[in-house]
Amino acid sequence: MLNRILPQPALTGIVVVVWLLLLNSLTFGGFLIAMAVGLSVPFVTKRFWPQGRPLRWGPAMVGYFAVVLYDIVIANFEVAYIIVVRRNGDLRSGWLTVPLELRSAEAITTLAATISLTPGTVSTDVSADGRVLLVHALDVADKAAAVTRIKVRYEARLLRIFA
Repeated sequence: MLNRILPQPALTGIVVVVWLLLLNSLTFGGFLIAMAVGLSVPFVTKRFWPQGRPLRWGPAMVGYFAVVLYDIVIANFEVAYIIVVRRNGDLRSGWLTVPLELRSAEAITTLAATISLTPGTVSTDVSADGRVLLVHALDVADKAAAVTRIKVRYEARLLRIFA
């Protein structure tokens, strides 16, 4: 029953919060309009949402967000150091091919977005069969270690979340 009223509760919540932030004031009328838009957007976009398995919103999700946030902060300092201190000739940029155990499009997209959010790396392509992700790294000394790090820190956690 609740799924028919709120087909995408997270999307509804995000739309309401963003609407209220864009409105820049908290009034009863603004909240009603935000709720109306927040409830209608999931219904309008319902046919575009895949009917896959539900996400696991427990400790695995919290741990994943904590690891990603930590990695983003640390990578910002590492990239700043590289830009300020190191010469261009000393950079060891390279392409990484990450073999994927993830199979759902949503999980692969989340992994690719996470890699692109982390400064110094960008995911550029997924193979046609969805089994390999191509990543460019700004400075990588050991390509095998970098691939292992991606698989251990991100992919293993996403396997638990999207399982």
